[in-house]
Amino acid sequence: MKTDQTRLSTGLPGLDRVLLGLLPGDNVVWRLDDIEDYLPVLLPFWAEAGRNGRRLTYFRFARHKALLSESCGADVYRLDPQEGFERFLAEILNVIEKAGPGAYYVFDCLSDLAADWYSDQMLGNFFMIVCPYLYELDTVAYFALLKNQHSSVATDAISRTAQVVIEVFRQGQRRFLHPLKVYERHTPTLYTIHSWEGEEFRPVTNSATITDILAGVPQPWLDFTIHRPGVWTRIFYEAQQALHARPPAAPLDQATQRLCQRLLRMVITREDRLLGLATTYFELADLVGIMKRMIGTGRVGGKSLGMLLARAILRKADPAWAERLESHDSFFVGSDVFYTFLVQNGCWWLRRRHKDFDVYLARAAEARERILKGTFPPSIQHQFMEMLDYFGQSPIIVRSSSLLEDSYGKAFSGKYESVFCANQGTPQERLEAFMAAVRTVYASTMHAEGLQYRRHHGLLERDEQMALLVQRVSGERYGDLFFPHTGGVGFSFNPFVWHEEIDPTAGFLRLVFGLGTRAVERTGDDYTRLLSLNAPLKRPEVTPDQVTEYSQRRVDLLDLQANRLVSRGFDEVATAFPVGLLSLFASVSAAAPDLSSRAGGDGFTGSTLTFDRLVRETKFVPVMRELLQVLQEAYQHPVDVEFTAHFEANGEFRLNLVQCRPFQVKIRGEGSRIEPPPALDPAHLLFSSSGPIVGHSLATLIDRLIYIVPSVYSQLTRSEQYSVARTIGRLTHLEPEDQHQITLLIGPGRWGTSMPSLGVPVSFAEINRVQVICELALMHEGLVPDVSLGTHFFNDLVEMDMLYLAVAPHQTDHTLNEAGIRQHPNQLPALLPNSAEWARVIHVIDSHALAPAGAIHLNVDSMKQRAVCYWASAT
Repeated sequence: MKTDQTRLSTGLPGLDRVLLGLLPGDNVVWRLDDIEDYLPVLLPFWAEAGRNGRRLTYFRFARHKALLSESCGADVYRLDPQEGFERFLAEILNVIEKAGPGAYYVFDCLSDLAADWYSDQMLGNFFMIVCPYLYELDTVAYFALLKNQHSSVATDAISRTAQVVIEVFRQGQRRFLHPLKVYERHTPTLYTIHSWEGEEFRPVTNSATITDILAGVPQPWLDFTIHRPGVWTRIFYEAQQALHARPPAAPLDQATQRLCQRLLRMVITREDRLLGLATTYFELADLVGIMKRMIGTGRVGGKSLGMLLARAILRKADPAWAERLESHDSFFVGSDVFYTFLVQNGCWWLRRRHKDFDVYLARAAEARERILKGTFPPSIQHQFMEMLDYFGQSPIIVRSSSLLEDSYGKAFSGKYESVFCANQGTPQERLEAFMAAVRTVYASTMHAEGLQYRRHHGLLERDEQMALLVQRVSGERYGDLFFPHTGGVGFSFNPFVWHEEIDPTAGFLRLVFGLGTRAVERTGDDYTRLLSLNAPLKRPEVTPDQVTEYSQRRVDLLDLQANRLVSRGFDEVATAFPVGLLSLFASVSAAAPDLSSRAGGDGFTGSTLTFDRLVRETKFVPVMRELLQVLQEAYQHPVDVEFTAHFEANGEFRLNLVQCRPFQVKIRGEGSRIEPPPALDPAHLLFSSSGPIVGHSLATLIDRLIYIVPSVYSQLTRSEQYSVARTIGRLTHLEPEDQHQITLLIGPGRWGTSMPSLGVPVSFAEINRVQVICELALMHEGLVPDVSLGTHFFNDLVEMDMLYLAVAPHQTDHTLNEAGIRQHPNQLPALLPNSAEWARVIHVIDSHALAPAGAIHLNVDSMKQRAVCYWASAT
């Protein structure tokens, strides 16, 4: 690193602001589609040299027309590359030596040198000799290189050695610059695509716009199959040849059909139902396009398949969906990369299943540690870097896409990690952050929660490898914050009917402002907007005060300065958001100031994220309803999706569909309506609820009731609360799995929360044998149970066909008779003698202890949102 950091100019002040100027010693390589794109950056550089009295030398050796005329004032040296590498190199070095420090240089297009020497290797060698020499003399030199003309032998050598590498491309009449390397300089938007507009170079920060721009740019270098010699590459080239030989719209001959089936099983899936869908909706061109964007070999996994398949289904249903959906430019890390990583880092034997599941879990913990410290082969790192160069500084997300997840009957909701990369910093820093994210996802395959899920579903013997889906994060930059306008999850079937006008088959959405992470996780003391797609204005909340109280208050987003995923208060985020758009998402009470006014410049006051205008005045709801129904019809099964949406001030919007999978719900007909019980003795009523209730109606006897005493639990220390959670896990797993028992779990706050102050921090694996879960609004003032439709926790409940209900004792039509529950003998000491100390917190009632005097009954009508639990005598 040089100590002299004198800033020089490109001759384009706008470009200087992007690059933070040039530095003495800079070798600037311009990667071009056409030599004509060199002149707009070259001529200002030549003029700048003249203004500063710098000596400029032009090396003329290529076949294209001269870049500078003989009369331009520069020293022009004509050279002939065909006279041989050594002589050509010696002449250039002699000129440089004679000119001395501080000179400016312009070289013709380097691509002609490879043609004259018949060697990309020698082109790379030339640059690796000349570039360091120029650097030591504090010169500034411009080079041109045609894109997509050279092998990595040349391009890698040039990229490693140059100080500045900039790609130039056009889209129609618009010209764009994309800095790929800028040594010893950094800004938050340095490696972003910039639009050349007059004298300004404006960073393009909207994800959809970037994807659309790049979609029109030929990028044959993205064909990662060149890194995979052998069978894979041979089959890929065979597919390419078949694609190019096939006339447009011509039917596939039998040989090509067999080839498509081979590609589907090799790259996409071997699961019969999904394979049938892929056969129906994927064209040969789709398969070739997927393989081009794969790093490594193997299959792309369930999450990638779901995203790709949903897009293909929609395109085939109606070509208009292509305009409604944002383009995607995702990459796929094949499942073989994961397996190779395990083998090369000594993790394979630890991952191998042991007959004793507890031993298996212990080995898995050790495997996680090794995975997190593992290394990747240089060839894979090189492909990672090429991919990151493509994305620039656009935020990305590394999503799990295992072979088993997101298929029929196996959702794996939240069992594996997905990691956001804000993707800021130098290229090497971004590579390190990306590899850390990959290791985190790989390590999540060894988490106890996922292994217990596989065990419960009989999948421990199935081949489970982890592929990865690498996606550009959908959204836009606002100052140092990056987020989409809306994100969320959508379901084609609604198991929570909170109003008689709601049609369950119309589906529902769980909608948030910002990143959709807040829609899929039970996060803190916060709420989201639930939308029934046939009655979107019928809210679960009744009064205006409830609407405000149970609205979203915090926004998940990427802080580009901090380089990480964060949560910010909505009022803070709103100050950076365009005022003209905000009213689509937020409403202001009559007592609050107009939306156009900022509250002292610090934020908005009185605004609530209601999404009312979005629901009433845009086509968002009908579009989402149609999308879900099209996908459900193709899957022949209810589906759930994850999405983001970007809006214009006029209400127009585009969707980004990031995930689709079968929704693991059991649909029953109207015959499941339950008659209410006869008049009850109030002394025998244990609790009643008027919702929310999620799940199917039922009338049943309760075999075991587990009650967490709110007043005692809330006074425990954090570690004691975790101990209570572990005890509950042991209680619910006392009997063999095949012994059917109806267990009712009642506790304060939110089950499964990661914050003990908000509920009981059990993992889902600890309560996966429970049939009914009840949440009490008794943790602290202001906290109410959260239906959490659409979260990973909710998906687990639905997949296991569990019933969820909430009791808010201080609200009308809700009651809790704690004395009635605790009057029955506590069976905890008998069931778990070593946990008897928690009998003051955990009260357990078993049916055998009540018999023959009576039993506990539960009567739930989910359609009417009513539930009662009561004790009844046997007589």
